Amino acid sequence: MGYFSRFAVPHPSPAIYASMIAIAVTVFLIIAGITYFKKWIYLWDGWITTVDHKKIGIMYLISALLMLFRGGVDALMMRAQLAVPDNKLLDSQHYNEVFSTHGVIMVLFMAMPYIMGLMNFVVPLQIGARDVAFPRLNAVSFWLFFMGAMLFNLSFVIGGSPDAGWSSYFPLAGNEFSPHVGTNYYMISIQIAGIGTLMTGINFLTTILKMRAPGMTLMRMPMFTWASLTTCIIIIFAFPVLTIALLMGTMDRLFATKFFTITDGGMDMLWANLFWVWGHPEVYILILPAFGLFSEIIPTFSRRNIYGYTSMVASMVLISFYSFLVWTHHFFTMGQTAYVNSIFSITTMIIAIPTGIKIFNWLFTMWRGRIRFTVPMLYCLAFIPLFTIGGVTGVMLAMSAADYQYHNTMFLVAHFHNVIIPGVVFAVLGASTYYWPKMFGFVLNEKIGKLAFWFLVIGFCLAFFPMYITGLDGQARRMYTYSEDTGFGPWNMVATIGAVCMAISFVLIVYMIYYSIRNAKKEAVSDPWDARNLEWATHTPVPEYNFAIIPQVNSREAFWDAKYKGHPLFKGDYEKIHMPNNSGVPFLMSLFFFALGFGLVFSMWYLAICGLIGVFICMAHRSFEQDHGRYISVEEIKETEAKYGGTHK
Repeated sequence: MGYFSRFAVPHPSPAIYASMIAIAVTVFLIIAGITYFKKWIYLWDGWITTVDHKKIGIMYLISALLMLFRGGVDALMMRAQLAVPDNKLLDSQHYNEVFSTHGVIMVLFMAMPYIMGLMNFVVPLQIGARDVAFPRLNAVSFWLFFMGAMLFNLSFVIGGSPDAGWSSYFPLAGNEFSPHVGTNYYMISIQIAGIGTLMTGINFLTTILKMRAPGMTLMRMPMFTWASLTTCIIIIFAFPVLTIALLMGTMDRLFATKFFTITDGGMDMLWANLFWVWGHPEVYILILPAFGLFSEIIPTFSRRNIYGYTSMVASMVLISFYSFLVWTHHFFTMGQTAYVNSIFSITTMIIAIPTGIKIFNWLFTMWRGRIRFTVPMLYCLAFIPLFTIGGVTGVMLAMSAADYQYHNTMFLVAHFHNVIIPGVVFAVLGASTYYWPKMFGFVLNEKIGKLAFWFLVIGFCLAFFPMYITGLDGQARRMYTYSEDTGFGPWNMVATIGAVCMAISFVLIVYMIYYSIRNAKKEAVSDPWDARNLEWATHTPVPEYNFAIIPQVNSREAFWDAKYKGHPLFKGDYEKIHMPNNSGVPFLMSLFFFALGFGLVFSMWYLAICGLIGVFICMAHRSFEQDHGRYISVEEIKETEAKYGGTHK
């Protein structure tokens, strides 16, 4: 038992034991179901070994949806704990673990893969490409993210979850104050997933710059592609900082180095600086693609082209630049001079200007438009006022003197969620509904979708607006209980009711998908929304090669102009198409990374070394592999196109 004691959860509770049983039962049922229906070969050939950007995008979205519910359970547990004063549902240690894992899962393992999934599916189609620049690397990126997420979630039942917050500040995250392996999980799982994200940034930057269709200049690219381009640039500059910070933190914990200690020459504030040099650009890694998604949906359902295209592009470029100049506002209260605080206070306020430009551009796009109130458009309409409130409270927090009152209170929690939920969650839910017909060939049920929307919006307002009030009254964040004398009880009960409404919304979304699968008309309509960009110019479901003939772009809204102005979009005859082969190596490499990470978490050096050797073997195999892909013949293309009725002209 001595060997296995290292895997024990240090602070067990009935909830954790119940979770262990639930996870074991779920895994057993999944394996039994796949075996019973004889789907192992289908999964291996069709999904696990795929390098098709569309399937990889769908796998990202499925993973993100699962993590949404995983992080949502944490949120409900926190709200249940805070619903009434002096509650004993969770003890302090369990509460610390819950809010730490909630933050990491929602930001890094839910929002990020949701954005990456939509980028994977949409961007190559929007630019008229047949695939991404590096298909095999794209598969590696997904599987590294997936294994990083699985390694992090394993902490809940093996060894214990991290408990130092999602920002994992030192010295709290050091061995002295976090002696169990939870913070090891944090450091190593995020490194593995982060390497995959960095690969994605490089891959899509190359794809957008080098693989656009003829005639698609930079200033003719759709807004989501522009948003993805600026996001990839931020990723390439920001994620190496996080990787090095996590590596230094790992070395402090595993090898007793002194990078972030408060003794022997270390500097705990070095972690805070490095984390937020990545952490604030990370907010814009999430929000800029969301802005791009809103900029696709609003023109479609307003039946107008985007207002102020050039200013929209310029504002995104400015936001990406300023995102690297505001990180210190996260620790105004931690000892900088007034001069330093004032500089970062000004840069934080300045970044609101290009964001405000985008708000007005969306409003002017809708002005005098023929708006259709579909589910995707409702998410856009709700986003604008709610996100503006979040932005205004952000400007309040940017005032360094006032931040001494707001910081580390529920006001800050309300602000952050007031930005991320309308700005990112509304965007990905609206975009998922918008692009669902292109992915799966049928439209999701509008009635259930609208019901889910209203539960989400009302629940959001009930859940987070009371936090502004209790925060200004002094309720500290990350406190697991409070006394009845504070008067926080009624407001927290309202917030808990709001969280339950949001949970009902997500249950309705799942039911909407189930109901639509069972009852929607499978008409394979290529353009159900009367959309404007190239992703809607191909067939549904999208063929492996995306476009039988590469489109010729003559304007910013090439598909719209082809439909209504007679611009020719597809010229020439069919030619054979080169496509990459599937490969199981990315998946196998990710398994070796998982073994490496698990070995490092528990200082099982033999396992870590074996995992590292496996990674190098996979890399060497790729270096010497003679795989030049394959060609789809003209006859195969004609046969496929005939099933769809021919290429759109």
